[in-house]
Amino acid sequence: MPNLDNLTSARSVWNEVITYIKNLHSAMVRQWFSELSPVDFNSGVLTVRCASSVQQQYLTMRCRDIFNEAVQAATGKLVTVNFICGTVGGAPTKLANIYNDVILSPDYVFDNFVVGPTNQLAHATCMAVAGQPGKSYNPLFIHGAPGLGKTHLLQATCQELLKRRADMRIVYLSCDNFVNHFMECVQSGDMMQFRNIYRSSVDVLIVDDIHFLKGHERTQEEFFHTFNALFQQGRQIILSSDSHPSEIPDLEQRLVSRFSNGMIAPVGKPCYETRYAIVRKKAELRGIELPDTVVQMIARRFENNIRELEGALTKVQAYAMLNGGKYDESIAAMALGDMTPPSERLVSIQTIMQQVVLFYNVRLSDLQSKKRHKFVVLPRQVCMYIARRKTRHSLEEIGGYFGGRDHTTVMHALRAIEDARKTDETFSKHLDQIELNIDTEASRAGDVRASRA
Repeated sequence: MPNLDNLTSARSVWNEVITYIKNLHSAMVRQWFSELSPVDFNSGVLTVRCASSVQQQYLTMRCRDIFNEAVQAATGKLVTVNFICGTVGGAPTKLANIYNDVILSPDYVFDNFVVGPTNQLAHATCMAVAGQPGKSYNPLFIHGAPGLGKTHLLQATCQELLKRRADMRIVYLSCDNFVNHFMECVQSGDMMQFRNIYRSSVDVLIVDDIHFLKGHERTQEEFFHTFNALFQQGRQIILSSDSHPSEIPDLEQRLVSRFSNGMIAPVGKPCYETRYAIVRKKAELRGIELPDTVVQMIARRFENNIRELEGALTKVQAYAMLNGGKYDESIAAMALGDMTPPSERLVSIQTIMQQVVLFYNVRLSDLQSKKRHKFVVLPRQVCMYIARRKTRHSLEEIGGYFGGRDHTTVMHALRAIEDARKTDETFSKHLDQIELNIDTEASRAGDVRASRA
C-alpha cells in the first residue's frame, strides 16, 4: 500500500508527464488517458493504474518508451513508468486468454466506429457475431481496400467478445504470422502444438489479411483442416482480406467455397458525410476541438481511406501545436498544402475518352458514332458519367462529344452507371481504376485545372 507522500508525489509527476507528452508527442494523446491514475512513486518507478487490461497491454507495448522519456524529463532522473491493472504489487494482468501477435487498441471499439452506407453491413454483422459467436454468421468474411476500417472492426469485435465473456479463448493474428508459425512447427516437428493452439484451444479464430495465404500450398492445406475442425465444433471464424474470396489469386477453390459459405461483408470507400464524421470522431479521441471549416477541409480533400484522414489530422495537429495550439483554416491550409481532391479535378474530355478506350479496348470513333452495340454503349456511358463528374461541360455539351446525343441520353447514362456502381462490385472497382488512370494521366499532362466554382 503506497504511503500518502508517494501518492502525492506520483500525482505531481504524472501531471508533468502528461503535459510533456501533449507538447512533444501530441499525436499519441488519447481522451481515455483521463482514465489512467498514478498510484505510487517509489524506488525509481512511477506506477500508473489502467482502467482495463487492453489499455495496460497497449500502453506497455506501444507507448512505454515515450512515457519513460517524459517521466525522466519531468524528474531529471532515470525513472520508469509501470502500467498495472489491479492493485499495486499485484501480479501483472495480461490478456492471457488471447494467443496473438496483435496489440488491441483501446481506440478500436464499436463506440468509436463511424457507420456509413459503405460499411453498414460489415458493422452490423460484427456486432451480431460479438453477441452470438458461432451462431449468427459463421464464417464472417470482411473485405475491402486497405485503410477502410477492417482492422477496427476486427478489434472491436474482439474487445466486445471479451467484455461479454472475459474467459473467452481468442486466437487473433495476421495471416503472415499464421504462415510463419506453421512453417516453424513443420521444421521443428511440433505440429501437435500448432494444432492444439488453432483447433482445440480456441473459441474464436480471427485472421487478418487472409489473402496472404495465396501461393502457400501447404499452409492452405493446414488452414483448410483447421477451418473445418473449428466450423464443425461451432467455433466462430472471422477473416479479413483486401479482396472478395473469389478474387484472391492462387487460393484453392475449396477454401474459396468455405469462405463464401458464410457472410461476406464488403467495406467501401467512405462518402463525404462519413468522412466528416470520422474526422470529428478522430479529433474527439485526441481531445481536439476542430472548427467545422477544418473538418470539412480534411473530409473534402482526402477521399480514399481513413488512414489518409488520420494522417491529415496528425499534420494539422502538429502545425497547430507549433502555433500555440490554434486550430483554424489557415493552420490547416499550411499543414495540408494546396491540394485539390481527385473528385474535384477538372480534366479534358480527350483524356477521359483516351483512358476509357484503353481500358475497354474499343475505338475512339465508335464512342463518337451512332452505334448502339452493347460493347460500345457501356464505355460511352462511362465516358459521359466521368465527364459529368470531372468537367464543367453541360449535359448538352457532353452529349455533343458522343455523336450529338441530347441531354436526356446523357441523363440516362448517368443513372445507369450510378445504379451499376451501387449494385455491381466488380464494375465499381473498374470505374475506380479508370478514374485513377484519368487523374494520373491528367496530372502528367498538366490538364488539371482549378476546382469547381
